[in-house]
Amino acid sequence: MTARVVLPGLLRDLADGAAELPVELGGETALGEVLDLAFEPWPILASRVRDERGQIRRHVNVFVDGEDAKRADGVQTAVTPSSTVHVINAVSGG
Repeated sequence: MTARVVLPGLLRDLADGAAELPVELGGETALGEVLDLAFEPWPILASRVRDERGQIRRHVNVFVDGEDAKRADGVQTAVTPSSTVHVINAVSGG
């Protein structure tokens, strides 16, 4: 089955305009590995979502099936082959 990584409009340009990135999974997989697979063709996109230690950046939220991954197990959060992963970047201003 295929998990889906859904990107916000502000990051789609970094993935050739793709709104969703399909990731083929054979079973339950850690979120970090799913993001690695999804972002493999676009290293700049990967660096906007995860820091140099591989953790989700402070001003980026990632939800797995509606649950905040940062409040769960971070990049170790389980993703199933039928999961939807939403990446949401923070928008701030003053």
